[in-house]
Amino acid sequence: MIISNSANQVVPVKRIAAIDLGTNSFHAIIVDVYSDGSFRTLDKLKEMVELAKGGVGKRLSEGAFKRGMKALRNIKRLADSYECEKILAYATSAIREAENGGEFIQKSIDDLNIKINAIPGRLEAELIGHAIRHGVKLTEKPVLVADIGGGSVEFILGNDKEFFFTTSKKIGVSRMTEVYKPADPITQEDIETLENHYEEQLQDVAQAFAQHRTDTIIGSSGTMENIAEMIANRQKKPTDVTVNELEFSAEEFREFYDYFIKLDRKKRKKVSGLDTKRIGFINTGVVLLDYMIRKFGIKNVRISSQALREGIVIRYLKKEMIGLPWSGAFADPRRRSVFELLRKTDWHETHSRHVANMALTIFDALEEEMELEEGDRQLLEYAAYLHDIGYYISHSKHHKHALYIIRHADLKGFKEEEIEIIANVARYHRRSTPKKRHGEYWKLKPAIRKRIKKLSGILRVADGLDRSHYQNVQDLDVFSEENEIKINIRTEGEPYLEIWGAERKCQLLKEMTGKKINIERVLQPAFSG
Repeated sequence: MIISNSANQVVPVKRIAAIDLGTNSFHAIIVDVYSDGSFRTLDKLKEMVELAKGGVGKRLSEGAFKRGMKALRNIKRLADSYECEKILAYATSAIREAENGGEFIQKSIDDLNIKINAIPGRLEAELIGHAIRHGVKLTEKPVLVADIGGGSVEFILGNDKEFFFTTSKKIGVSRMTEVYKPADPITQEDIETLENHYEEQLQDVAQAFAQHRTDTIIGSSGTMENIAEMIANRQKKPTDVTVNELEFSAEEFREFYDYFIKLDRKKRKKVSGLDTKRIGFINTGVVLLDYMIRKFGIKNVRISSQALREGIVIRYLKKEMIGLPWSGAFADPRRRSVFELLRKTDWHETHSRHVANMALTIFDALEEEMELEEGDRQLLEYAAYLHDIGYYISHSKHHKHALYIIRHADLKGFKEEEIEIIANVARYHRRSTPKKRHGEYWKLKPAIRKRIKKLSGILRVADGLDRSHYQNVQDLDVFSEENEIKINIRTEGEPYLEIWGAERKCQLLKEMTGKKINIERVLQPAFSG
């Protein structure tokens, strides 16, 4: 049992490891399970095992058997170093279908004390669906989830409330490569053969799709992530923080496809973003994605960094951690993820909520004038909630600690640029404004830097208006006039500290609006227009 030192913190109650024993690779995560039913990932490990060498559905070769056991030993060593209380291990098609899969499972029990559950494809698809819903922002509009693995591909049609259809098909990239042995570079005849097989295998998927149409695919697991990273690198899009919510259009994929599909193995090795261990079987996955985009009229592809391993954790929380209020029930992964981080860093809730409310009032008054973008309001709200979480590390330089925590917190439902905006707006809530010597800031695109400066300007004033942290400002009204922005505040007590706090931090808002900032106390309640 893990013990927390703070009475106000959400308490970690158990530490577990979850292992996805896939066809190409074994993926493990170490997570803390918290008293509110949420979980936090502490570490990850991926071991390439290539169990399909020699074919899926046959005996695991001696080499594959040894690679798999070696990978499990490495994962067990990691789990032991974290003192995990439980290891959850789920095997998919390669072990499930192998003649000697039972021998592999028994040896894992005998040598490592790891009990492997060989799950059916139906359950695999369901768990992936739960992981996607937990990590990606969905709405009532349906999406088609495709988890392209080595032995199988899981398909889920669903939205933020329910799954309409789930299935697992034996068309994974390693299986298709072993069965059809496409030439290198792949020929048009090979492509047509693969597409004919996909057409036959996906008939029920097409029928379900006809009832729940969508223009969006959400892709998970290594093949989809690799395709996304190659496209991102071609377009110089950053993936330093996360590939979660990385998005590309059908047109962007087609441009990539026309270039990539002609390459032989030697040339594929040089493609930035491609995992070298996937060079031999990536093409069957690229052909499958191209087929799905054309077959279903897909316009956009989004990536989920969460997959089966997170689904294993969620199933454990829902089925076995009885008594915990599982937080995964909240539909919006962005808000849930932010509030999980806030609770785990013992946030200054009253102050931060108050600052957020004042910041949003200023935002609403200046949105049109400052040409703020769609979505900026929510990013400002989250940055305001998170701006003081650096105190969790120390008071000194807590704004810089906040930047680090937010960038590395694995927030779900956000694109990389959105995480950068939240983290940097929180970082610039105090002390200096953005400077050229701030290397991480200057790596960002000019348009992102400008959004950060606008939102930071607002947050700095709102934070100054609660300089005492006692919510003396009860309400405020904001008026934009020709040469100045007037902020009228109504306070419980004397306003001097709040006015001083806001005035000393208003320079960035002056710069971004080109106007003076005039903050005054009014005795009557502020009125809303």
